[in-house]
Amino acid sequence: MTRPSDAKSVRQANEPRYDLLLKGGHVIDPANHVDRKMDVAVAEGKIAAVEPDVAPALAGKVVDVNQFFVTPGLVDIHVHVGYGGVPDDWYSPSARAHTPPFGVPADLMLTSGVTTVVDTGSTGAETFLRLKQMVMDMSEIRVLAFLNIVANGMNGGLEQTIDQMDVKLCAETIEKNRDVIVGVKTAHYWTDKPWDSGHKPWTAVDRALECGRLMKVPIMVDFWPRPPQRSYAELILKKMRPGDIHTHVFAQQFPIVLANGRVNPIMWKARKRGVIFDVGHGAASFWFRNAVPAVEQGFLPDSISTDLHTRSLVGPAQSMTNVMAKFLAMGLPLAEVIRRSTVNPAREINRPDLGTLSVGREADIAVLEKLEGDFSYADNGHARLDGYAKVVARMTIRAGKIVFDPSGVSMAEWRSARKQYFRPPRLGSSTPSTADDYPRW
Repeated sequence: MTRPSDAKSVRQANEPRYDLLLKGGHVIDPANHVDRKMDVAVAEGKIAAVEPDVAPALAGKVVDVNQFFVTPGLVDIHVHVGYGGVPDDWYSPSARAHTPPFGVPADLMLTSGVTTVVDTGSTGAETFLRLKQMVMDMSEIRVLAFLNIVANGMNGGLEQTIDQMDVKLCAETIEKNRDVIVGVKTAHYWTDKPWDSGHKPWTAVDRALECGRLMKVPIMVDFWPRPPQRSYAELILKKMRPGDIHTHVFAQQFPIVLANGRVNPIMWKARKRGVIFDVGHGAASFWFRNAVPAVEQGFLPDSISTDLHTRSLVGPAQSMTNVMAKFLAMGLPLAEVIRRSTVNPAREINRPDLGTLSVGREADIAVLEKLEGDFSYADNGHARLDGYAKVVARMTIRAGKIVFDPSGVSMAEWRSARKQYFRPPRLGSSTPSTADDYPRW
């Protein structure tokens, strides 16, 4: 006679050790120096094993990814989500500002293998709670933020108001939300009007730096140089600290490449100081005439990001994988592109738990395909770069859940699906007729 304890042991022994096994893919995990064929197993929403050959019998669900690259979930540290910082009454004639909402739905970026995004300065101390409640708390994707030094944030009509650059209020908001606020953002300050007694050249940068020092977090700078009072060299060689991030590095306004075609020596000096250079592609911040010569001479961006919003979504940026593919077209190996889309940005925002397939970490995974052929890419100056590769996201896994799989990589061919798939539900509230029970979104 079998004792209950023996029956329980037999049942446990027969249960799968892993919930999901990605079998046979080429794993690129720069954080762990992995670049070869490996299997990746997931259990209870976390990475459970990354090994050369995991037995399929150990997993409840096995997905053949032999044709694909398996990487950590991509980390995009420059996006705008939700309202993008505009006021609720933006459409009203009485509104202070009339910019339409330009943030994109955060979960849309799951379609590019992205599992973590950072909203960069859409909101400040006075408006951050709306971002948290409407987007951070409601999204499947992980949403973090750089807090705008302007308390009202972007596009509310107060970006140039010095009194809004409240260091104390900025610091208090970060302290209350350290789990989701990763730094301070300054942007768009006094780009063309004459200097006056109320607007000094460095006010926005200096106040962002002051809050960053108080809270021991990096600042991200969106900048328009106006020498001699406010030069790019002074920003990256004197103002910014090691670990601070200059985004939009390949924008038209920066002297990245000199008239002789060589990379400006200040770029190498700033990098030696520890300044971080981020792509931040956007709708007006990426020119091949800066990016291509820099990359050819070895000056690579530390991190790749999209600055995704409604205009850049339908413009040349389009998606994280599209921006990544531009750097493939410039000659970067795929492993280096992945590095700058995973572990590097994660470290820049002081989140080493992200951008890695380390065992025990949350199972955020991108399954990517590199297509070979003739492809062309556009920049924000209406110029084209021709290339021979493209990156496509085939599946995205967030915290162990399959959240994107448009071509059915993880699915059974419909004719061979289990019987339950062929049974129409009796009621709208009944269990759907699905081919498997694996957690999906």
